Amino acid sequence: MNLESEITKIVESILEKEYFLVDVQIKQLKEKKRVTVLLDGDNGVNIDVCAKTSKALGDYIEQMNLIETAYNLEVSSPGVDNPLKLLRQYPQHIGRTLLVNLKDNTNVEGVLTKIENNTISIEQKKGKGKKMELLTENIDFDNIVGSKVLISFK
Repeated sequence: MNLESEITKIVESILEKEYFLVDVQIKQLKEKKRVTVLLDGDNGVNIDVCAKTSKALGDYIEQMNLIETAYNLEVSSPGVDNPLKLLRQYPQHIGRTLLVNLKDNTNVEGVLTKIENNTISIEQKKGKGKKMELLTENIDFDNIVGSKVLISFK
């Protein structure tokens, strides 16, 4: 089993059911490895969950000698600059504007209005003034590469 798979397995066993693993990234820097673990939760994730996970994972890495060189371990929530990767991340973003990247290399931008089964609904404004229409596009999650939450400063 490779290091990323091993860390994934351990983190998933540590987390309580309302939290979930979004991603594990391992990068070799000049002198050490950087292990980044991104967590989320159905209602977000707080620093206590990240700290508890970091401590348990760090102890396991040391005990099992998974990384033989120096390393940095970072456990955090994904933050707004990271794309949504899992369907389970979408419900907490209902009402927010998303830029959805599709497998056919097109993008859909609009407000996330609903998640049902394996489909997200994005509401888009088309036209201007009195000719403006609200159109809803239903997108199968399997057709999504990733989505970014767009920050509005209005």
